[in-house]
Formats: sequence, structure tokens, C-alpha cells
Amino acid sequence: MLRQIGIVPDQVRPADLDETPLKRELPGPHARRLAQAKAEAIRAQVPGAFVLAADTVVGCGRRILPKAETDEELRLCLELLSGRRHRVHGGVCLIAPDGTMRLRLAQSSVIFKQLSRAEIDDYVASGEGRGKAGGYAIQGRAAMLIRAIEGSYSNIVGLPLFDTSQLLRGAGYRW
Repeated sequence: MLRQIGIVPDQVRPADLDETPLKRELPGPHARRLAQAKAEAIRAQVPGAFVLAADTVVGCGRRILPKAETDEELRLCLELLSGRRHRVHGGVCLIAPDGTMRLRLAQSSVIFKQLSRAEIDDYVASGEGRGKAGGYAIQGRAAMLIRAIEGSYSNIVGLPLFDTSQLLRGAGYRW
């Protein structure tokens, strides 16, 4: 996604973290905590570099939806989201070469149409939502299931590009 705004990262490294929510943790704070933990984990591997990390969390009320890995989880997510408004929380953390940390939380609102059993079955069968926060990918087939969004589209896809670019510029990163 960074390429979309003209940034080509030198490296992309996954942070191997336990992403289990803490007891009573809300979706927004969960997204921020994970973004910060990822940035700190990678910073230890590449000191003196700009380190950018992010995490996307789908929340329906106070509930954190999983990154659906099975058809059953995917089906449960879609049934919960059907006909409802939910929020997508995008936590972004930047650690500058001098060690300064900057955090942002973007929030977007998404409204799903009321889904029929056949629409849920078709989406589950497509496999597109597996591994995705909340069990869907707005940039794919799920676009036809979404009535409206409010806020950053790129946040819903997986990285709030406006917020990310502002963090980078504010830290002196030039591209």
C-alpha cells in the first residue's frame, strides 16, 4: 500500500507477536497496542532506521472480531456484520532513527447491507475473507456487500495512508 503514495520500503519484516486481545481490551486500544509492539519488535532488529508498523482491528461495539481463519469464523463474522455498522481501527506506529515514537489511530465506519444466506455462503466459498480482520476484504468481492463507509478507505483496506504519510513527514522522512 505504501507504493500507492510513492514509498518503497527498504525491507518488510513480519513481527512475530501474540495478537490475542487483553482481557476487556477495546478495539481501538488493541490496534494501537499491536502497532506499537510490532514497531518495537522490529526496531530491536534494525536500530537507527525508520520503522513503521501497523495493525487493523475490526470492532463491532466493544467486541474485537478475529482475523477469520476458518469457514466457521468467517461465517460468524459475516452474520454479525450483516445489516450493521461497525468500525475499523487502524493503529500506526513510527519509530524514527533517533528513537522518537509516534502513534496514530485511524477509525473508519463501515455499514454492511443485510446479507442473505446465499451471499454469506458465496463469500465464504470464495475464501477471500480468510486471514482478514473481521473476515472481509473491502478491496475485493466484499465491496458489493457494503452499503456505505465513513472515513478512510485505505484504513479499511489495511493502512491509513493519510495518517501514515503525516507521521512520516512529521518525523522528517522524505520520499
